[in-house]
Amino acid sequence: MFGLNGKDTLLLVAVALLVAFAPILMNPFPQGSALEIFNGGYPALMQRFVIFGIFAVGFNILFGLTGYLSFGHAAFLGAGSYAAMWMMKLLTINVIPALIFSVIIAGIISLAIGYVSLRRSGIYFSILTLAFAQMAFQLAQSVLQPITGGETGLQTNLNDPRILPQFLGGGSNVDGNIPKPSLFGLEMSSTYDLVMGPWTFVFNWGYYISGLMLLIALYISIRIFRSPFGMMLRSIKSNQQRLNYTGLNSRPYMLTAFVISGMYAGLAGGLLVAMDPQVGTERMQWTASGEVVLMTILGGVGTLIGPILGASVIKYIEDIFSKFNDTVLNIWFDFLPDGIVQDGFVWAISLFTGKQWHLASGVIFMLVIIFLPGGLVSLTKSIGDRVRRKPARDANDASTTPAE
Repeated sequence: MFGLNGKDTLLLVAVALLVAFAPILMNPFPQGSALEIFNGGYPALMQRFVIFGIFAVGFNILFGLTGYLSFGHAAFLGAGSYAAMWMMKLLTINVIPALIFSVIIAGIISLAIGYVSLRRSGIYFSILTLAFAQMAFQLAQSVLQPITGGETGLQTNLNDPRILPQFLGGGSNVDGNIPKPSLFGLEMSSTYDLVMGPWTFVFNWGYYISGLMLLIALYISIRIFRSPFGMMLRSIKSNQQRLNYTGLNSRPYMLTAFVISGMYAGLAGGLLVAMDPQVGTERMQWTASGEVVLMTILGGVGTLIGPILGASVIKYIEDIFSKFNDTVLNIWFDFLPDGIVQDGFVWAISLFTGKQWHLASGVIFMLVIIFLPGGLVSLTKSIGDRVRRKPARDANDASTTPAE
């Protein structure tokens, strides 16, 4: 299907089904139960799942295929966000021109940064990309403050001088003084609630638009992985020096991969603005670059589905674990004896929840690196291999058992 083999088609269909039914699958616990806090099927979190999944899939094209580790991808995420914001302020609130412009601007900036950074390899390449990202962050905070809004940031409002305010149905939805991003007049924030007994499932239009973008991004990634271009990138990762000895110039391939990866980041930045029409310089900080590295490694470097899994796990931990507080923990451990025992348990768990949720993500990341160096994908593969081997062992045992 669409030029994919059976295995890749099955993967794409599986991801499409997960995206379609995620609002239901991520709400397993009924409302009012003690475990309701673990439900993640609400629009704000679901949107971050798919948007940062796009970010990680694009990063994996560079890091997973070539082995070049960039610490500067936040620059392209921020550039895409600012580009989308200005398209919504100057042209139309419709998200299509904003997303197109965010990809183009991120591609141009990644071309300039990649052209310089790829003159070096290894740790020197990583440091160069980090330096460029920090330069972009400082420019956004100070020199380019009239364009970026500095620390205050930017958001859309009714007084923006839009050239085509009604283009593609834009500008018809307003919340106070903030126009709502839309697609052909349909608000990205519009939702539909499905009530089934104690469960309430929220279906969000913007989430499904972002999910469609994720499927397109994953499809393009699969085609790149399976193409001769992808094979060339793998050969660079395997032994770039030997490849250069054959007379092939690997830099154009590397630069192309870098630009494609940057365009993915720009698309993710544009979608963030489409979901929430405001942007600040925090999206260009080095921590955002480090986060996408963690997502890719946690899920599985060089795999197709791994970056999406890693992005979902990290965003889930960030959102859910940060909600825990002493009140919630005391309710959970109410069955323990009052005093030192209960207070001790609450204190121990609180070290990894609330504002300290980073500790929980750090512990999980360390456990994955130690016991699953191939990422979360390697866990699913090992489980699948064991399931397939068990019938084979049973069949062999049956064939070797002597007849009575």
